[in-house]
Amino acid sequence: MRPPVSPSRRTLAAELAAASPGGVVTLRGHVHRRRELARVTFLVVRDRSGLAQVVIRPDDGVPAVPPEETPVEVTGVATANAQAPGGVEITTPTITALSDAAATPPVELWRPKLDASLPVLLENAAVAWRHPVMRARWEIAAASLKGFRSYLDARAFTEVRSPKLVATATESGANVFGVDYFGRPAYLAQSPQFYKQQLVGVFERVYEVGPVFRAEPHDTVRHLAEYTSLDVELGFIEGHRDVLAVLRGALASMVDAVRSTASDAVELLGLTLPAIPAEVPVIHFAEALARVGAAPDEPDLAPEHERALGEWARDELGSDVLAVEGYPMRKRPFYTHPWTGAEPGGPWSNSFDLIFRGVELVTGGQRLHRHADYLTAIRARGEEPSEYRHYLSAFEHGMPPHGGFAIGLERWVSRLVGAANVREVTLFPRDLHRLTP
Repeated sequence: MRPPVSPSRRTLAAELAAASPGGVVTLRGHVHRRRELARVTFLVVRDRSGLAQVVIRPDDGVPAVPPEETPVEVTGVATANAQAPGGVEITTPTITALSDAAATPPVELWRPKLDASLPVLLENAAVAWRHPVMRARWEIAAASLKGFRSYLDARAFTEVRSPKLVATATESGANVFGVDYFGRPAYLAQSPQFYKQQLVGVFERVYEVGPVFRAEPHDTVRHLAEYTSLDVELGFIEGHRDVLAVLRGALASMVDAVRSTASDAVELLGLTLPAIPAEVPVIHFAEALARVGAAPDEPDLAPEHERALGEWARDELGSDVLAVEGYPMRKRPFYTHPWTGAEPGGPWSNSFDLIFRGVELVTGGQRLHRHADYLTAIRARGEEPSEYRHYLSAFEHGMPPHGGFAIGLERWVSRLVGAANVREVTLFPRDLHRLTP
């Protein structure tokens, strides 16, 4: 006999294990899998918490089971079964479709692994992200965001929002997306850099989570035209090492949040989370070049250099992270503070890159804060300070020594989960070729 249908409280799949044996429960979710045998039909329902098994026998009077991915409501009896997910299944069910019968999915979501090419997954992202493994990747990202915010909130940082339509390029004019802004030129923001610096003069400590846009014609596994940037800026610092210390704390908090709030995703993906050391090991850029056998006049580290340094940090220092400080001034934006150390060569900068598991994850450092220094730096670029008058007004009216950093969320997650391509962890990626879906 089927249980009476009543407006009972919804039970999530993950809660079934705690349900009273013989009690009536109601599930709501998608049909994940149907298996029709001679004397019984097994229905697996997927909701945001996991999977639940429903057993349908011929005398239950259940009409045809809706196809995979149809949203349904299932009311039935919680019954112990060691073979079922969580040790409990639902028997004598009443099944109600909550929408039209779903079309056949473009990928087989019920399989433990998605055996589909990356282009197929990207083209069908709205459905492919329903797969538990795909979902787990973004659950890692969401937990990382939670840890990032909680660390900074606890240290009196103020979350801010900056415009994404701007009149001036932040880094350079060569890699910006131009737009028509009511008949005049504008650009999609490459970063919130100018605004977060100005707001240090207001709040002292600020951060932003938001999109940034780079019109760089990179068709690589690590670049996107739009990605999520976790930006931080803080005032009254003594140097770029103060910035690195905040970055270290933010990363450790992100790992802790993944461990505590996305443990199921970590287990499903089989992840080994990094241990962020109490103090991030640091190497000077000139020493880094020598260690990887690069020419001493190289202005930057190549991807193969980053991989080699990452392996060295892991094997010799026991760390998944390594900071390379003192990049050449010619490779850094005009607002970067020059090096205050005594290392020969250069001119070096008070900046750093953080390499995480062999890939550059973060760029950060100390900024210029004196108005006169900005005038000199901008003119050295062959530009007129008047083009930056709104940005420079903050410095003209007094700004403290300050610095900051930016983490690329998608790149962080791709390294955490070991993805071969950053697009695998991006919900709806935008790159050189893709503007849909």
